[in-house]
This record gives sequence, C-alpha cells and structure tokens, in this order.
Amino acid sequence: MKLLPNYLENGICLNVLANSVQNAKDCYEAAEGHVVLGVLTKNYPSDEAAIEDMKKYQTEIDNAVSVGLGAGDPNQSAMVVRVSKVIQPQHVNQVFTGVGASREALGQSETIVNGLVSPTGKVGVVNIATGPLSSQTTPTEVPIETAIALLKDMGGSSIKFFPMKGLAHEEEYKAVAKACAENDFDLEPTGGITLDNFEEIVKIAVDAGVKRVIPHVYSSIIDKETGDTKPEDVAKLYEIIKKF
Repeated sequence: MKLLPNYLENGICLNVLANSVQNAKDCYEAAEGHVVLGVLTKNYPSDEAAIEDMKKYQTEIDNAVSVGLGAGDPNQSAMVVRVSKVIQPQHVNQVFTGVGASREALGQSETIVNGLVSPTGKVGVVNIATGPLSSQTTPTEVPIETAIALLKDMGGSSIKFFPMKGLAHEEEYKAVAKACAENDFDLEPTGGITLDNFEEIVKIAVDAGVKRVIPHVYSSIIDKETGDTKPEDVAKLYEIIKKF
C-alpha cells in the first residue's frame, strides 16, 4: 500500500472529510486520486471501531486516508497515535505535542504527519501549546522557524496552520509559508477555507515556494442535509489546483 499522498506534479494534494466509504470513493474519484480523505477518530467509540472502519476506507481509496482528530481536538491525540500505528495511512493529523509519538508508532518516515500550530496575532510567531494539557495553559509563542525545527526534530512532515479563519491571518500565513519554503517543510493551511478564498490561499503557499501543500477544505463544502462532502465541489477544487 502506498504511504505517500498522491500529490499532483506541482506538489499539491487536497484534504477533505469523508462521511462514509461511498462518500470517500466519490470524492476520491472527483479529484482523480489527488486527495486524502479525513476520517475522524472523534467519531468512534473505541480504537477497534475506528480501525475496523478505516480498513474499509483503505481498500476502496488506495490508502488515501487521513487519520483526523476532530476539529483539532487535543484530547484525540493519543487515539490518533494508536489508530495510525495499525492503519499506516498516508496522512496523520496531530497536535504539536503528538508528532513524535505518531512518527515512532508508525515506524516509517513516508506517511505525512502534520503538527498543529496556531496564529498568535503576531507575524512570524506561532503558538505551539496545542496539546491536551498545554492547550489549557498560557500560549507558548515561538518564532515559526523554531516551530519548524522542533517538528523536524520529532519526525514531523508539515505545519498545520489552524485556525486560519480564511484570510483573517493573511500576513501571519504569508510568514509561515515563507518559513516553510526556506526550511524545506510542507504546509497545510486549515480553517475557514472556502471555494471563494481557496485559490488565493493556495497561491500564497505556491508563490512563497513551498514544495508540498495540503490545503484542508472541510465544512464549507459539506452538504448540511446529508453530512457528505460534495464531490462536485471537490471537482471544482481539483480544477483550481491543476492551474498551478
């Protein structure tokens, strides 16, 4: 099974949520396989239930599974570690403090493991206190370059910049993109990304020179009635990333 996401030649791969195995298949096809499908550990009562279900996803979408926390919930960090160890997905979402444990549990360096850092309102400075206990304390604000170096030390692959609230933190996001490019690190913009601002958000990362980008587009393309991610919207996003 392939452990690396199926990036386009320009280094971009989508990340959207899957509400069911069928929904995952439909979205996977809409992006011609250039997508990882988020399955949230928070939605399962136990590790066993999550593992059993995720194995069904793996079979149908060639392992393009992104093991998720659930709205960046730090309390899901340990469950993500345990489930990822068994599943061996292409993508793992983690809070900053869960990255080292995830990489160790995976036992290989290919799967993309992101580390969640948050905007601080200061350009070039991010909050890394995003873990189960640290998120309840005073924010730990460090230069983005330091955050990247710490993530590399722990075996991380990318910065998950969340919550971005679309372009509300545009200058901060530009600084993060610049640092990722300069330090050969991947970037995953997350939070408030819509069909309207998606292209501009991806363009900022590409223009900065980031080699691999995985933009997360979640609630804005989910059908409120069914809870499914709309494959037709995934197709629109796919057309946009092909432009770069």
